[in-house]
Amino acid sequence: MNEHEKINYVEFPAKDIAKAKAFFTQAFAWEFEDFGPEYTAFSNQGLDGGFFKSDDTVSAKRGSALIVFFSDNIEATLAKIEAAGGEILQPIFSFPGGRRFHFADPNGNEYAVWAQPDTSL
Repeated sequence: MNEHEKINYVEFPAKDIAKAKAFFTQAFAWEFEDFGPEYTAFSNQGLDGGFFKSDDTVSAKRGSALIVFFSDNIEATLAKIEAAGGEILQPIFSFPGGRRFHFADPNGNEYAVWAQPDTSL
């Protein structure tokens, strides 16, 4: 739903749009709509967005905003990301709000995944 003055869309650079589509389809079952050879869009993933052809990458260490996914099973999500060709940049660690890890997609863009604290410990 479009809401006045609310964050509505996010765009990511991708050196190889086909790799971005393959990774996010395998890891998260995303679907895409192409708008020419240099742009693809996704929707219904919590926030709509797209990938545009670019040699740039996003990284929190370089000052980019960090997109953070939520997971009900952080270990399973980490395994899916690795199986799809993602690179784990920081393994699962605890922080005051729960647990998380950081990963890069095959284009080198950084993301994170967080989960509620493990209450079984």
